[in-house]
Amino acid sequence: MPLAIRSVAFADGAEIPLRHTCEGADLSPPLAWSGVPSQARSLALVVDDPDAPDPAAPRMTWVHWVLYDLSPSLGGLEEGLHHGALPPGTREGLNDWRRTGWGGPCPPIGRHRYFFKLYALDAALGDLGTPTKARLEQAMRGHVVAEAQLVGTYEKKRR
Repeated sequence: MPLAIRSVAFADGAEIPLRHTCEGADLSPPLAWSGVPSQARSLALVVDDPDAPDPAAPRMTWVHWVLYDLSPSLGGLEEGLHHGALPPGTREGLNDWRRTGWGGPCPPIGRHRYFFKLYALDAALGDLGTPTKARLEQAMRGHVVAEAQLVGTYEKKRR
């Protein structure tokens, strides 16, 4: 069975509920995965938005969440995780607000896509400090044995 990631909060390609955005409670969505390969020694999760700042003229990919060294025995993540409630051994990186933790969708204009990318790695990465997505990707190079993604969308309700 291939690596797969899903959420009970939204289907692949569907809208992310308000409670998981800056217009709601800004809670991380619940996530579940399956098909973790037997050779996986850790997992990493990156959530980003390639449509920033405007989907009609994207100029950058905005990073919303960076987690790594998740145990391959985990089946997912609960809703509303914060630093003190992360699964044991899980490490955090910086999002593009220059802080750790979940930063929910908050697009300035238009409907954006949010990619939840799960990576199975053949090694634990250890203490990388508080890496950016780019630093984490560099550390993962040569260690990815499987990957999966879930895509959600969001457009602000209020301006």
